[in-house]
Amino acid sequence: MPLSWPELFASYWSQPEVAANILILLNMAGALALGLVVGYERSYHGRAAGMRTYGLVCMASAAMMAVAGHPDAWFAGQHAAMYSAVDPTRVIQGIVTGIGFLGAGVIMREGFSISGLTTAASIWASSAIGIMVGLGMYLAAIGLAVLAAGIMVYLSKLESILPSRHAVAITLRFKDGFLPHEEGLRRMALERGYTIAGGSLTIGSEGGAQEWRFVALALSKHSGAPLSELAQELATHESIASFKLAHARN
Repeated sequence: MPLSWPELFASYWSQPEVAANILILLNMAGALALGLVVGYERSYHGRAAGMRTYGLVCMASAAMMAVAGHPDAWFAGQHAAMYSAVDPTRVIQGIVTGIGFLGAGVIMREGFSISGLTTAASIWASSAIGIMVGLGMYLAAIGLAVLAAGIMVYLSKLESILPSRHAVAITLRFKDGFLPHEEGLRRMALERGYTIAGGSLTIGSEGGAQEWRFVALALSKHSGAPLSELAQELATHESIASFKLAHARN
């Protein structure tokens, strides 16, 4: 005998359903904590993807994996009776793949500066929220939405408290005939509170003028001259024809 609408709605908040949702919430919280740890390491070393990106992706991945592991809780336990003609796992795969392409479209890169990673991760996390709502796991979906919003709103404040190092993408075009030396460049960076990130130096030449691109990583949270001060110094340097400064992480 089919359930009435009030009985069907109540079944989504029955004791077994709530227990499954709470277990999924605990899995998401654990994944979020571990993702934040990995993201902090990347953030500290001046990489584009930081705590928010890693936290969102790790938490949403755990949510979808946990949901897949509780098929008996889908649609308030009515999956076999009501949706036997549909395989939700294939639908989930298609959604995740499609949203991945959508998220990639909001990532912008200009030189060493990358923006949109957190937005892309939040779009992907929102797809997990939609999947959980569609499967009837309302409590877990609400928890994921609250955690994701909290990451984007409040995590930047936590990042400002934790030890960190800011990174600056620098492009230097030297005057014709001038041949810079890497050791001298590194020494100048250290004198201003920076170190050149390993593997970031790119050297080009056009018409006899060399162009150097690299990422300068602050030695600590409070070291490193501000961009305005660096710009004033570079503008008066006798060997530099032009330059460009930008934050390497957004």
